[in-house]
Amino acid sequence: ARAARIFGLFGTVWALMQFFFSPILGNLSDRYGRRPVVLLSNFGLALDNVLMALAPSLIWLLVGRIISGITAASISTAFAYIADTTPPERRAAVFGKVGVAFGAGFVLGPALGGLLGNVDPRLPFWVAAGLGFANTLYGVFVLPESLPRDRRSPFRWRKANPIGALALLRSDGILFGLSVANFFAQLAHVVLPSTFVLYATYRYGWDTATVGLTLAIVGVCAMVVQGLGIAPIVARFGERRALLFGLLCGAGGFLIFALAPAGPISWLGIPVMAFWGVAGAAAQALMTRIVAPDQQGQLQGATNSVQSLAQLAGPFLFTLTFAYFIGKAAPVHLPGAPFFLAAALLLVAVAIAFRTMSGEQRAK
Repeated sequence: ARAARIFGLFGTVWALMQFFFSPILGNLSDRYGRRPVVLLSNFGLALDNVLMALAPSLIWLLVGRIISGITAASISTAFAYIADTTPPERRAAVFGKVGVAFGAGFVLGPALGGLLGNVDPRLPFWVAAGLGFANTLYGVFVLPESLPRDRRSPFRWRKANPIGALALLRSDGILFGLSVANFFAQLAHVVLPSTFVLYATYRYGWDTATVGLTLAIVGVCAMVVQGLGIAPIVARFGERRALLFGLLCGAGGFLIFALAPAGPISWLGIPVMAFWGVAGAAAQALMTRIVAPDQQGQLQGATNSVQSLAQLAGPFLFTLTFAYFIGKAAPVHLPGAPFFLAAALLLVAVAIAFRTMSGEQRAK
C-alpha cells in the first residue's frame, strides 16, 4: 500500500512538471529550433536515468522523476518537427509513424525493464541511460534542424507559462474545440495505466504474465494501425471523419472491456480500440494547419500541457470509480465501471469534435 502511494506521488509530480515545462520547451524550440530541444531532452533523460541508477534513497529517486518531467518533451518537439517538414495533407500519416515508435517502446520497454530488473533493480536505469546517450549522439551527428531562422519567433514568458500557452488554444474556435475534445480523449486513455491491472486481476483472475501479454498485444495492434492504417484511412475519409471514426472505435473498445464476462472475450476489444490511434494523428494534423509555422512548438507545448492535466486528474477519477463500484456501498456491483466512464468520455469528445467541425463547415 505504501508503494502504491509513492508510485502515485511520483506519477503526479511527473505530470506537474510536464504541465509547467512543456510550454517552455515548446517556445524554446520556436525560438532556437527543434534540434537543440530534442538534444536537450534526450541528454536530460540520460542524466536522469544515471541519477536514478545511483539514487541512495526515495528522495533522490523523486528528484530524478522531476528532472525527467522537465526534460521529457521529445515527442511533442518531434510533432513540431513533422509540422515543419511535412505538407499538411501528409502530416497525419507521419504522426502515425511516430506513434509506431512510441508503441514499440510501449511493448519492448516494460519487457526489457522486467528482465533487467530481475538481474539487479538498478540495471534498467543504466541501460536506459546508455540508450539516452546513444540517442543524443545520433541527434548530434545525424539530425538536421527543421526550423529555418527566418521562421523562428521570439521567446516570451507570457506564452511560455502554461496559462499563456493555453491561451493559444483559445485563440481560434476550431483549435479550442479540438483541444477540449483532445482533453476528454486523453482523460479516457488514463483508464488503461491506472486501472487495467487492478480490473483484470479482480474480474478475470489474471496473473502478471497474462496482464503483460495483453498489454503487449495492445501495443502491437496500435503499432500496426498507426504504421499501416492511418494513411489509407485519412486518404479515404479525410482528417475530420478519421478523427470521429477513431474516437468511436476507442469508445467501442472500452465498452467491450467493460461488458466482457471472461478474459478472452475482452481481447476482442483490443483490435477495435487500436483504431483509436487514427484519431490522435488526425487531430494533430488538423491543429497544425491552424497555427503559423513559428507557433508549432508553442502548439505542441500547449497540447502536452492539456495531456498533463488529464494525467493529473485521470488516476484519481478511475481508481476511485473502480473502488466504489466493487465496494459494499455501490448500488450495483460493476467492476467495469471505469471503462464505461472512459467510453462515455470518448463519446463526449466525439460530440465536441463533431460540433466543432460542423461549425467550421458552416463558416466556410
